[in-house]
Order: sequence, then structure tokens, then C-alpha cells
Amino acid sequence: MDNISEGIVSKAISDVARLAGGNPLVSRFYRTPAFPAGSGPDFVNAAFSIDWSGTPEALLALLHRVEAEAGRTRTHRWEARVLDLDLVAFGDCVRPDATTQTEWRNLPLEQAATRAPDRLILPHPRLQERGFVLVPMADIAPDWRHPLTGETVTEMLSALSPAELAEIRPIEGDWGLVFPGSGG
Repeated sequence: MDNISEGIVSKAISDVARLAGGNPLVSRFYRTPAFPAGSGPDFVNAAFSIDWSGTPEALLALLHRVEAEAGRTRTHRWEARVLDLDLVAFGDCVRPDATTQTEWRNLPLEQAATRAPDRLILPHPRLQERGFVLVPMADIAPDWRHPLTGETVTEMLSALSPAELAEIRPIEGDWGLVFPGSGG
């Protein structure tokens, strides 16, 4: 991928910061194979956290707005996309409840590929199996603990196969991230 992809991610993070009114903590950027495998070109992945005084649902709506402004369309599950902003965790919040989150977390991948929840599930039910989420998350929140499993980001990351993690490569560069009040 070229710098246009990194630029889209950088702009999206800056847009969320502007709209949320905060300065995010941002991971390095990583190049990762598309998920699911073969669904498109490599992705640029990053993680960021931001102070947010609203509800998780309002934050997800803001993320979807930024995606739409970047040209994201939603026609079918796991399609190729220009931008994908996921709300992975919201502190120790569990949505909608522990039973539902656990059911989605334990859903076999084949079923997850064809089913989409009708509401926000927090923490993201598949984060523990996705290196492309955990590697950048470890840059900014290695000690964050899953409120239901008790595992930290570092522990979840160490459970993944070395082969999967080898495909996640840091991208060198300064992406020109400018945040409200940062003077940039």
C-alpha cells in the first residue's frame, strides 16, 4: 500500500479527535493482510484511545460518521473497505450484557462470517484472536484487562501463533497527525 492508505487512517484519527474534542493516544501504524484472507489488499492498522464522556453507542456512531465521510460503504459483511473504525473496548464496559458478549465471543468463525450482531457488543467479541487488533493495542494499552476473561492485552497477544504475528509489520513514518490543541 502507498501513503494514501496511511493518510486515510491518519486523517480518520484526527477527525475523531476533532469531533470528540480530545487528544488520542495513538499506536504505531502496521501493515497487515486483509481479513478475511484474500478479501482485498493489505490493511493499515492502528489503535487509539481517547477520552469520551458520551455513551459507547454515541462513540460508535461518531466512528461510523468518520468512515462514511472517508467513503466507506456497507453492502455486505467483511467486504473490502477504504476505512474500518472499530470500537474494540470502552474501559471495563460490557455491552449489552455478559451472556450476550460471551455467546458472540465463543461463536465459531464460520458463523461469525455470516452473522452480524444487531447491537454493539463490547468488548469486541473477536479481539482476543486478532493479532492485527492486539499488536497495535499493545502499544497503547498492554495492561488493559478484558472485563470477562480477565486476560490482559499482553496475555491475549502471547496466546497467538508466531506465524500470524509475523505477518504484522510496523510501518515507518510520520503520518502528520494533528490533534486539537496540539499546536500542530
